[in-house]
Amino acid sequence: MSDRPTESPSRPPLTAPAGSRVQYAIVPVPRLSLDTVARRSGVHPELIRRFVALGLVDADRDTAGRLLFSPTAPATLARVQRLRTGLCLNYASIGLVLDLLDRISLLEAALRRTGTRSDPPPWT
Repeated sequence: MSDRPTESPSRPPLTAPAGSRVQYAIVPVPRLSLDTVARRSGVHPELIRRFVALGLVDADRDTAGRLLFSPTAPATLARVQRLRTGLCLNYASIGLVLDLLDRISLLEAALRRTGTRSDPPPWT
């Protein structure tokens, strides 16, 4: 008998090897119909179709051609409506503002992860 521990080939290691990425199984996300999004957001379905055409809200189509939305679509629609009424922006500029706000969120999240910024920004 040896004093050295032996590895069991039937048990996988508890940690991922250095330099490898951990992958997770993809879980299907429930999609919302146009009527559901319109009801939850209080926005007329025809206006939602226009927002999809303008690229303000992301949507996919099912095999029958119906629009399907992510569960975050009502929140995006509320954001579009707030920008339209609060800042009197046209829909083309709302798309730009939404992109900039998303980019700011990503950059702030990256700063939080790296820990390079400990104090909050002056506008909060």
